Amino acid sequence: MSAAIVYVPRDASAAALGADAVAAEIDRQARDRGIAVRIVRNGTRGLTWLEPLVEVVTPIGRLAYGPVLPGDVPGLFDAGFLGGASHRLSLGPIEQHPYLKNQQRVTFARVGVIDPVSVAEYVAHDGFQGLREALRTSPADIVRIVTDSGLRGRGGAAFPAGIKWKTVLEQSAPQKYIACNADEGDSGTFADRMLMEGDPFQLIEGMTIAALGVGASQGYIYLRVEYPHSHRVLTEALAAARGAGFLGQNIMGSGAHFDIEVRLGAGAYICGEETSMLESLEGRRGEVRVRPPLPAIKGLFGMPTVVNNVITLASVPAILHKGAEAYRQLGSGRSRGTLPLQLAGNLKHPGLVERAFGLTLRELLYDYGGGSASGRPLRAVQIGGPLGAYVPVSQFDALIDYEGLSGIGALLGHGGIVAFDDTVDMARMARYAMAFCAHESCGKCTPCRIGSTRGVEVIDRIVAGVDRQQNLEVLNDLCETMVHGSLCGLGGMTPFPVQSALKHFPEDFTRGGSH
Repeated sequence: MSAAIVYVPRDASAAALGADAVAAEIDRQARDRGIAVRIVRNGTRGLTWLEPLVEVVTPIGRLAYGPVLPGDVPGLFDAGFLGGASHRLSLGPIEQHPYLKNQQRVTFARVGVIDPVSVAEYVAHDGFQGLREALRTSPADIVRIVTDSGLRGRGGAAFPAGIKWKTVLEQSAPQKYIACNADEGDSGTFADRMLMEGDPFQLIEGMTIAALGVGASQGYIYLRVEYPHSHRVLTEALAAARGAGFLGQNIMGSGAHFDIEVRLGAGAYICGEETSMLESLEGRRGEVRVRPPLPAIKGLFGMPTVVNNVITLASVPAILHKGAEAYRQLGSGRSRGTLPLQLAGNLKHPGLVERAFGLTLRELLYDYGGGSASGRPLRAVQIGGPLGAYVPVSQFDALIDYEGLSGIGALLGHGGIVAFDDTVDMARMARYAMAFCAHESCGKCTPCRIGSTRGVEVIDRIVAGVDRQQNLEVLNDLCETMVHGSLCGLGGMTPFPVQSALKHFPEDFTRGGSH
């Protein structure tokens, strides 16, 4: 009799909720009962409120149980869960779960499905098909396909990836680099981590395709040090890819050479900005570079460099495999393809939702997020990390795409969405944005370094009722100076949450000295 196959996630979010202990207890119970069980440590499906989520392979598909605690495991065995028997934690066929079945998983199609460090499983699920196509395609045509797909950078700026790649391709240089920015520092974001821990070969494949497209021979993944699980998975996956001939010397017998090294960042938020990341990669303090020259012309070690984030590069294999037009057919307006949206904060069902651009914020928050976890009315959401604008309920019908959100004064950024119910104090949230900038500023430019510190002081005076009208005018002037005078997006975007809070929730700034 063959062993029953049980999937238990190994990613950081599931591990934080006890997945390792659950896997160990399943193994112990199986041995004690003389039952053959093979435990596969997969990535998370992204239904974080149901973690640890255990899946069992049955003749009718993978059946899920969750959230499973170690103490639940004996009861699952007693009920016969290995055969798919019913239990109070039963969730049914996982692919039919309402949270999953209406998603459009392209970049995350394999996450939670496969063993993330098994080359064989990756290949069995269409892995490296994009790379095979790229090896049959000229560099110029690879870049054209990515350009025609409409893929824009998923890290925040939304710059067309193909244009960046074309610039690097056109440079004549003895060395070119692919730099993956995996310093995912925005609050409420976890898509990069989830992808790296659940399907690292896809990132490796995307970076290798980029290298073939622009003529690079070396890549770096700049990984935030707070992601030890990602580091372990990437290290395993890189070694496995080299061993199988998909990375390193003579890739797939083609004569092409490309390798990837993981570098750990020291935890500076500013290194999410591409030039600061390059400074850190070169061994210097993470500090913004003055542009021009652009990194695509003079980047890492002074050489032409493609800088994209994890989700951007991980989107590339599907584009090469299925074609530019198939990707373009997803989305709306100038926002093509899909985006992994991350739901966090005060929501009943936090997690990851991958959908084509064009759904509404209300649909995301209620159809997927289930409304507030507290049961109180939602009052606002912050989109795009700690420097994103606060969006009030009156704007929840806005379309989630780059132009739709820009039309209401918001930015999509990395796709992180943090929800707040009606108990939130928006003046305190605005103050936090300024304090965050003061703490994370690299200090190179005055508007960011000094403006953020003064901004905290001015907000404190406003909420204390000290010369309120005069200080509101000072705060508005300060915000304008930071937007137009800062060297990079840290100082330039810090005013967005402040200005949106002042615009939509002015009453929170006029409550006397209660803050």
